Order: sequence, then C-alpha cells, then structure tokens
Amino acid sequence: MHTDHFIDPVITFFARSHCVLNRERVYRTLTTLDAFVDRTLCLVSKSDTLSGFHYNRDLLKSAMANTYLETVGSRADSIHMAIKSVPMPYVYTEYIRSVGIFGPRTGFAEHDAVLAFDHTDEDFYGKLEGTWIHTWTGEHAVTGKFRFLTCSLVSSDMPQRVPLLSIPVHIGYNIARDVSFCLEFVRPLFKSVRLCLFDRGFYSNELMIALDRMTVPYLIFVPKNKAVKKALAPMRSGDTRTVEHEFRLNRDRTVIRSSTTYALLRQIYAKRLEMCLDWCFATNQQEIDLDGIIQTYRGRWNIETGFRVQDEATIKSKSKDVRIRFFLFAYEQMLQLIWSVFYKEEVTFKGFLIELSDTCSERLNRAEERASRHTS
Repeated sequence: MHTDHFIDPVITFFARSHCVLNRERVYRTLTTLDAFVDRTLCLVSKSDTLSGFHYNRDLLKSAMANTYLETVGSRADSIHMAIKSVPMPYVYTEYIRSVGIFGPRTGFAEHDAVLAFDHTDEDFYGKLEGTWIHTWTGEHAVTGKFRFLTCSLVSSDMPQRVPLLSIPVHIGYNIARDVSFCLEFVRPLFKSVRLCLFDRGFYSNELMIALDRMTVPYLIFVPKNKAVKKALAPMRSGDTRTVEHEFRLNRDRTVIRSSTTYALLRQIYAKRLEMCLDWCFATNQQEIDLDGIIQTYRGRWNIETGFRVQDEATIKSKSKDVRIRFFLFAYEQMLQLIWSVFYKEEVTFKGFLIELSDTCSERLNRAEERASRHTS
C-alpha cells in the first residue's frame, strides 16, 4: 500500500530537499530498530517468520503519518499478537539496554546527570475498563487516558530532553515506588545523578523520604499548602530565604519522621509567564543557590518540549490493551532517542522519520521481490 497521501507533499519535498542522510547510516539505524523489536518481542531475525525487519515498515509508516497501523499496512493484527505474547517488562528492559548501548556516543558514563520526571498521557475514546485507563472529563469525546511516567535527561545545553525510561502507571499507583524503580534502572548509566527535578504533582512525603534513602538530590516544586503560605506571609517582594520543614509519614503502623528544606522566593518575575510569582521548592541539596534555583528548575521544562517532538511520531491506536499502548509509546521514544543522539544536528525529527520510513519500505520491497523471483 502506498502512503504518500498521508503526508503533505510540500512537507515531504521540504524534508527531502533539505536533508541528505548517509545511506549506510540509515541502514544501520534500521538494523538497530530491527534488533529492538526482535529482542523486545522475542522474535527470530533472518528467519522464515515475521520479525522486526518486516514490522518496522508498518510501524515507521504509522509514526511518519501519525496514523493507525491498520491504515498503512496489513500486519497490525500480527504486530498486536506479538506484543501481547511477551511480558510488559521486556519493553522497558530492552529500551534501557538500548540506551546503554548508545552510551559511548552520548558520554553518559562521564556525565553528572540532571534528570526530570513527568507524566504524559495518551487519549482514549470509549468505555472505560480495567485499572490502566485513568478517568477523564469527556471533553472532546476523550473518556480516559493511558498514563506514562517518564524519566528524561535534561540540561541547559539541550533544546530537547533525551528520553531515558518510561513505564505505564495504573490508577492509584505509588509515586515513590515507581520513581525509585526508574532511578534504579537509569543511575548506572551516569557518573552520578546530580539532581532530580519534579513538578508539584510529585510533591509527597513518601517520595522525599525515598529519595533521601537513595541519596538522590531533588528539587520539587511545592503546592501552596498551609505551611508554605505561613512561611511566605512575612516576606516582602523580592525576598528569598530557606526554612526547615519537618514532616511525618504514617506507613504500615509506623511513624517515620523526616524533614526537607523549603526554598522560598517572594514575588519573583517569571519571564515565561510574564508575571511575578511566589515560588517554593522542597530540596535536600547541601548547598542551595537561591539566585539560580528558578533557572535550575527551568531545565525540567525541556521535557515538555520533548513530548511535543515525540508527538510528531505518534502511532495511533484504538486498543484498550496497555501492553499494545506501551510498546507503541516506547517505540516512539526509541525513534526520538536515536534522532536526539545521532541525527539532531543534521535533520528535523519529521525529516528523519520520512527518510527512515522510505528507506525501510524500499528495503523490504526489494527483499519481497527477491523472494517472489525465487519462488516463481
């Protein structure tokens, strides 16, 4: 099936005329994607059965055109069956393995990493079933959301984040447990984790205790609770200060007492929002730079830019099965990861997808033609 009509011809022309990628490198990238799909789904490459070599054509076409697998090819059912035949941990285990393989090119091992955690959602339309689809308002016919917890590498010299690991999260999931789980996977990639950034949705006593136990420095944007309002009240516009905030956690009939440091900033101008705001961050850092703390936290905003980039490779799905949703999400992140590490300076993400998809289709078409000649 030809899919040229799925992409605006002007966009296609622009992407092709402004990017001339080395053909050998593109083929090596396709081989990397083949291996990712094969290892994740326990497929046998270079055999008589279908494998990543065959599935990548439909996956890349869908990502390039932001459409459904069923729209661009005939192997959607086969791909879905392969995904459902393996446990979900295979997906994130193989993904983080691929990140490690890219290590020599990225220099991660010598990096004092600043990591950002966030949630991203995928829309669901239909009747809600199970614990993996989070309820939604129904606005624009969206009845629920599949939600993923994502850990990314961010820094001031990267316009986009580098996606390190994502996992699906169910209704009522334990934030502290799943953040700790992700950190255990990604910490070995780096020399050290210098700082973890979180938005206000992650502020919890249990998470702060868990990060202290892992000796991981954190910076969490704090909601304006009673303690924060009380601490800000005597401050004047432009004032900054730190205060110790003691708290306790009741867990399994045990009371755990701990503390964090509140970094408070009164009516500080936020250039992004063009207004003055009160800021409060919880942190366990030994040294706190109040003058630069907002700039440090801004590194987390790169993760939002990264999600917008990944949206350009969205593979749509109507499936209610979290395994299918998660694999497609991880595949999109793999495409962004490869582009961020190897191609970002040469071509736009969309141009990269078009080149990769076209080359993959040509590769498989030639293989099918050869097989047809041998059997005729």
